[in-house]
Amino acid sequence: MVTRRGGAFALLMVVTCVMMNSSCDSSTTTGSDGPPARQLPVVDDLDLLEVVDGFNTPVYLTAPDGDDRLFVVEKSGTIRIVASGQTVTDAFLDISGSVSNGGEQGLLSLAFHPDYSTNGYFYVCYTDLGGDTRVVRYTVSGDPNVADAGSDKLILTVGQPYGNHNGGLITFGSDGMLYIGLGDGGSAGDPDNNGQDLGTLLGSLLRIDVDGGDPYAIPSDNPFVADASALDEIWAYGLRNPWRFSFDRVDGLIYIADVGQSTWEEVNVESATDPGVNYGWRLMEGTSCFNQSNCNSSGLALPIVQYANGAEGCAVVGGYAYRGTAITGRDGTYFYSDNCSGWIRSFLLDAGEATGETQWDVGNIGSVLSFGEDGHGELYVLTGGGTVFRFIPAN
Repeated sequence: MVTRRGGAFALLMVVTCVMMNSSCDSSTTTGSDGPPARQLPVVDDLDLLEVVDGFNTPVYLTAPDGDDRLFVVEKSGTIRIVASGQTVTDAFLDISGSVSNGGEQGLLSLAFHPDYSTNGYFYVCYTDLGGDTRVVRYTVSGDPNVADAGSDKLILTVGQPYGNHNGGLITFGSDGMLYIGLGDGGSAGDPDNNGQDLGTLLGSLLRIDVDGGDPYAIPSDNPFVADASALDEIWAYGLRNPWRFSFDRVDGLIYIADVGQSTWEEVNVESATDPGVNYGWRLMEGTSCFNQSNCNSSGLALPIVQYANGAEGCAVVGGYAYRGTAITGRDGTYFYSDNCSGWIRSFLLDAGEATGETQWDVGNIGSVLSFGEDGHGELYVLTGGGTVFRFIPAN
């Protein structure tokens, strides 16, 4: 889901880690070309506790607010529940027969409706058998551990010209709107310039109202509703492959980790209420020019943090600003990782700048696929080896 194809380095290491469920060696890097590695302070006052293992490429974890269960998304097309530290035998939902599961394709995320406790609605994002992105709503059955597989309602379909850069995260914001992250459509170098084309949904963050219409309505304050040349669903654009993004429920920020081409991996942070942000791809990769024929960065939102592809990793994996209670002294700290290198890093945003950048000494956990947040705001990390870890204080 975060590999690159085409003229850029193919990142076979990522394919091996993600598709074969083997472990990447987090003590190695993916190459020596390009910018040098940064040397961050290494701190050891956090640990990762293994919660459960045995998953088949777990790419996302979430839960309804206040729920003690964990819902783990497997790329092949199943959602499994972990209750009291054990994986429930039967899947919550199995749509593997409808999901394409090659390369970066698959069942990619899950979002519970804010009123899930009363309406039972949840939404999934996956690539269908034709390789196109689908957002579909389901309803839980009378058994809280089993979804009604026949309740599917198609919300949105987006055509995908290539098999990579699907994005794939969906989540509800504090405004009750559903946000959908889409990559630029794939290949390498964004050959169709989708990232800067407001006439396509690709390369964008979408914002729709699933309660206001059938199958959805356009929020009246979306930034391009009055622009006949732009698509109304677009909230922000200029993205290459926003594999994982998240909202900080306290500070009202959105963190978008955008997978780079071959030089820079980046984390962007903006106000969640700031519409029409252009994150720069393919004019820029990180803070550097990518399109040499047009490299005017004025008006673009440049990353808060970037790191060298090759020297430090291969594909950024975005996490969360921590708002749980188990770890003291880290409120608001944003945690993230890299798919190949497997390190855990963090920073704290202060006056629009990343401060206190840190790398955490948590041992070799292999290839990181995603982060997750439970129903109480505690933080998890999921690995290519099929294991789910929870962040805990060091002993």
